[in-house]
Amino acid sequence: MLIVCRAKFLKCAMLRSLNFVRASSSLFMNTGKPVERIREGTYSTMPAPSYDIEKEFGNFNLAKDLASLVEESSKVDQRKPMSRMELKRYLENRIKKRVKEQHVNGKFQDLMAKVISNPETLQDAYNCIRLNSNVDAKLNYDSSFDTMAEQLCHGSFDVNANTFSISTRGAKKEVLVLPNLKLQVLQEAIRIVLEVVYRPHFSRISHGCRSGRGHSMALKYIRKGVSNPDWWFTLLVTKKLDAAVLAKLISIMEDKIEDPSLYAIIWSMFDGQVLNLEFGGFPKGHGLPQEGVLCPVLMNIYLDLFDREFFRLSMKYEAINPELCHDQDKSSSKLRSWFRRQLKGNDLKCLGEENFAVKAYSCRYMDEIFFAISGSKDVAIKFKSEIQSYLKNCLLLDVDDQTDILPCDGPHGIRFLGTLVRRSVTESPALKAVHKLKEKVELFTLQKQEAWNSGTIRIGKKWLGHGLKKVKESEIKHLADNSSLLNKISCYRKSGMETDHWYKHLMKIWMQVVQAKNAKSEEVVLSKYVAEPALPQELINSFYEFRKQAEQYISSETASTLELFPNNNSSIELAIKSTEIIAPICAIKKRLLRYGLITPKGYPRSAALLILQDTDEIIDWFSGIAHRWLRWYDNSVNFNEVKLLITDLVRKSCIRTLATKYRVHETEIEKKFDLELSRLLLTDDIEETNEKFDVQVFDNDEALMYGISHSGLCLLSLARVVTQSRRCDCFIMGCSSPAPSVYTLHVMERQKFPGWKTGFSTCIHPSLNKRRVGLCKQHLRDLYLGNISLQSIDFGAWK
Repeated sequence: MLIVCRAKFLKCAMLRSLNFVRASSSLFMNTGKPVERIREGTYSTMPAPSYDIEKEFGNFNLAKDLASLVEESSKVDQRKPMSRMELKRYLENRIKKRVKEQHVNGKFQDLMAKVISNPETLQDAYNCIRLNSNVDAKLNYDSSFDTMAEQLCHGSFDVNANTFSISTRGAKKEVLVLPNLKLQVLQEAIRIVLEVVYRPHFSRISHGCRSGRGHSMALKYIRKGVSNPDWWFTLLVTKKLDAAVLAKLISIMEDKIEDPSLYAIIWSMFDGQVLNLEFGGFPKGHGLPQEGVLCPVLMNIYLDLFDREFFRLSMKYEAINPELCHDQDKSSSKLRSWFRRQLKGNDLKCLGEENFAVKAYSCRYMDEIFFAISGSKDVAIKFKSEIQSYLKNCLLLDVDDQTDILPCDGPHGIRFLGTLVRRSVTESPALKAVHKLKEKVELFTLQKQEAWNSGTIRIGKKWLGHGLKKVKESEIKHLADNSSLLNKISCYRKSGMETDHWYKHLMKIWMQVVQAKNAKSEEVVLSKYVAEPALPQELINSFYEFRKQAEQYISSETASTLELFPNNNSSIELAIKSTEIIAPICAIKKRLLRYGLITPKGYPRSAALLILQDTDEIIDWFSGIAHRWLRWYDNSVNFNEVKLLITDLVRKSCIRTLATKYRVHETEIEKKFDLELSRLLLTDDIEETNEKFDVQVFDNDEALMYGISHSGLCLLSLARVVTQSRRCDCFIMGCSSPAPSVYTLHVMERQKFPGWKTGFSTCIHPSLNKRRVGLCKQHLRDLYLGNISLQSIDFGAWK
C-alpha cells in the first residue's frame, strides 16, 4: 500500500513540475523577461487529471516533498567508505586529469608550471603520503602549500634547504641524504605525473611497482608464459646514478615531456644527493629509505629502452635464424612464418621450417632481469653477448659477467626474485587419464579379492569351529566308507580312544601335510586348504582368471599404454615439462638465524631485543614475519613447508619470547595468550589468509602499494619512555599523535644484491643503525605488520 501511494505521489509531483516549467517557458517567450510572480491558476496549460489529487492526498508543498524524498533516499543509499588504497587511487586520478590537459601536439607541455606547482596537486600528493603512512587523510585544502607552489612556479624552490643527512659512525663514513616533508611531497607529485605519462607505454615484460605487474605476475609469467625453454640465465646490472646516466635518462624523457623546469628540479635533486637511485645496489620494492619514491618510475623509464631492444633482438633471432634449433612449441606464428619467407625470397622450402625457430623470453622486475632461450647453447651465448653489449655501451650500466647460462633441464634451477625457478617433469593429460583408469581397475580388483578372502575365511572358520566341538561317533560314521581318508587311517586309531581325541589327532596330521606352520596366517590355511577345495572348480577358475587379467593390465608398460589411446601414435607425449617456483627453505632458515630467532642447530629461541615491549607489540612483530612470507611465497610449490616454518619456528620463538618476558612455562603462555597467538596464522587457518588481511579492491596493486607491501622487516628495541619533561611526537609523516616511547632501530643485516634474497629483504642503509625514532602505538604496529615502511619516518624529527 505504501509503495502504491508513493508511486501516485511521484506521478503527481512530476505533473506539477512539468506544468510549472511549461507555463514559465511560455511566459518567458511572450515577455522576454523573468516573471516576478505567477498568479494562481495561470501556471497550468494541461487538462486536469481525472481524479482529485487534493482530496486523495491533501495539500502538498512540492519543494518540501521533493527534499524529503532526497533525504530519505540518501539514508537508504549509504555508500561504503573508500578504503585506503581506493582513496589513493582517487587522488591520483585527480592529478591524472590535470596532466592530460597538458598534452599538446604529441607531447606534455609545462607540467611543472601547470600541474606540479599547482597547490591542489601538492595537497593531493601530501594526502597520498599520509595514506602511505596509514594516517587519516581528510581532503581539506591546506594553505601552507601556496608558498611552496609559488616557489616552484618561479623556480626559487631550494632543494638543498629541504634535505637532511645522516652518516655512519666510525672512520669510514657512509652518508645518506633524505628529503624532508616538503621535498618528499614534491617527489610524490613528480612520481604521480611521470606514472601518468609513461604507464601506458611500458612493455609487457616490465614488472615491479606497476598496476597488475607485481612480483606474483612476474613469477606467473615465467611459470606459464615461458614455453619449453632450453637455456636460461639472469643478468645482474649494477650502477650508481651518475651524471652520464641521468643525462641519458632526461634525453629519453624529452621525447614525451617538454619541460625544462622539471628537468632542472631533477638535476637539483641529483646535485643534492637526495635522488638515491642505484641499479643493483639494494633489492627494490621494499620501501627502504635509500630508494626514494622517484626511484621505481625513473628506473622503469630508463630500462624501457632495454625492453624495446629485447623485442628487436628476439624478432631478429626468431625470424632470421630458424634453422638453429628445434622449437618444441608447435603453435608457431603465421606472421613470423610469412616474415621468414619474405626474407628468404618467398621460398616455399621455408614452409617446412616453421617448427624450427628460436624463441627468446624475458621478464624484468625493476633491475633484476630473467632470460630464457629455446634453441641451441650457441644461440643463447650470442644472445646474451648482444644484451650485455647493449647494457654496457648504450645504457652505460655495469653487468656482472660471472652469471652462467644454465640448462633448463638441470637439477639446480636458477634464482629469481628470491625464489628458485626449476623445470620438472610431469605426466601428460592423456597419460594421467590412463593411470587414473589403472587405479580404478586396481581398486576394483582389491575389492573383489577382499570379498573372496572374507568369504572363504568365514567358511573355513565355521569348519574349524565345528571340528573343535565334541564330535560324536555317529556323526562321522557316514565318512567311514572304503574310499574315504578316514577309513584308510582308521587302523591307526588306538583302542579306547575317544572320538574327539581321535579327531584332534587327525587335525595334527592334516596340518603337517599342508605345512600350516609355514603359512602367513591361519586365515590363509583355512581359505586355501579348507574352503577353496570345497568350492565348485568353475568358480575358482573364473576368479583366478579375473585376477590374472587385472594384474597383467595394471603392470603393463608404456607400449601397452599407447595401445589404449584412440589414435595409436608413437609421437604422443607421455610426459610434459613444467616450470615450478620453489621457496628457498634453507635461505629462510639462515635469515631466521641472523634475526636471532633460532639457534645454530635450528631450535627456536627467544628474541632478547623484544622482551621489554608489550605483549601485543611482540606478537605483531612475529606476525609481520608470517604475513610477509605468506604474501611472497603464495605461488610456490613448497608453500606447505613455509607454513610449517611459521607454525614450528616462528610461533615457538614468539612463545619463548613471551615466556622469558613473564618468566613462566611455555604451556602457560599458550593458554593465557591463545587468542593473541592466533594472529600468527596456524597451518589450518592459512587458507583464510585473504579474509584475515582484509584484502580489498586495490590493496594488491603494487603501483599503489610501493613501499608498503612486502616492506623491509626491521627490529626495534625499547630505548626509553617519553616523560613530561621531554615530550615526543610520532615521527611518521602526517601523524600528530604523541609518541609514548622511543625505540632504537637495529639493522639486522646489510646484505647487498646479488646476494640470495627471500623476497622481503631487510637491507637497510648502515647509517640508520642505532637511530632512535618515536612512534605511537598504532604506527609501531603498522611498521611491524608491513602496513607502512621506513620511508614514512621523518628521521630528522629527533632533536
